[in-house]
Amino acid sequence: MNGAELFALDGTRVFLTGAAGGIGRALALGLARAGADLALAERPGVVGDPEFLEALAATGRDVRWYFHDLSDSSSLSGFVDTVWQDCGRIDILVNNAGLATMDHFNQIDYAMWRDTMAVDLDAPFLLSQRVAEHMIHAQVSGRIIMVSSKNGLTAEPGLAHYNAAKGGLELMARSLAVELGVHGITVNTVCPGMVDTGLAGDFPLDWDGFVPYYREHIPLEHRFALPEELVGPVVFLASAAGSYVTGHSLVVDGGVLANQVPRLQFMRPFRDRLDQNHSVQPPSRTNDEESFR
Repeated sequence: MNGAELFALDGTRVFLTGAAGGIGRALALGLARAGADLALAERPGVVGDPEFLEALAATGRDVRWYFHDLSDSSSLSGFVDTVWQDCGRIDILVNNAGLATMDHFNQIDYAMWRDTMAVDLDAPFLLSQRVAEHMIHAQVSGRIIMVSSKNGLTAEPGLAHYNAAKGGLELMARSLAVELGVHGITVNTVCPGMVDTGLAGDFPLDWDGFVPYYREHIPLEHRFALPEELVGPVVFLASAAGSYVTGHSLVVDGGVLANQVPRLQFMRPFRDRLDQNHSVQPPSRTNDEESFR
């Protein structure tokens, strides 16, 4: 296979949830442009804007929309059955739909907790469970991809319920990877950091203060991700290029989790060693090793 063939999805059917949101629409377009036919799920009453729908149509792929409440756990197996029968098969499941609210831990009531778990953890499990059963029965060596979060790997204040759901999603994906590997089905997560979408738009934050503060702590260009920057990781895991990757969390956060201590802004300014106008100064020395840990 050449490079393009490794990432081609021609002849595959992708079942993508949360398809009309910021990340979802980027994934839908990216997967279609990679050659996949689509089964797109959204909440009842939520439809893509005309520009998005026109762009999908322009790909020439078969696109089918399904409107279903993913928080209705008891109906999800039947929902999968309907999509499978209608489309003939599902090769790739992308659990992208998500719910997030923000509040202090003692202000999160049980209804808010359950709403978050139902969409962010229960639905991905139940959809994956039923899709995997169909894949095994039809001998489809498929892919299951969870759009998780860096919050599944580390905590963040105000999001105890969301952190718990995404943390559960991470270990659930690894558990499925272990059980489904013998059937040739891979299971992985993609863990975005801050993405420039509307998901967190209603969070009760001082946004004018928070946004520049957060960006300063993102090593990669001090910026949030664009939704389109999630397409490559998902296509990689869905394609032949990712055929031997399973049980993995692919972090796409601009280096936030790698930035243990935001020290860079307190260091001496960067000097280009290739600039002949600057002499290279030796680093300062200290006997206090603890200051560097």
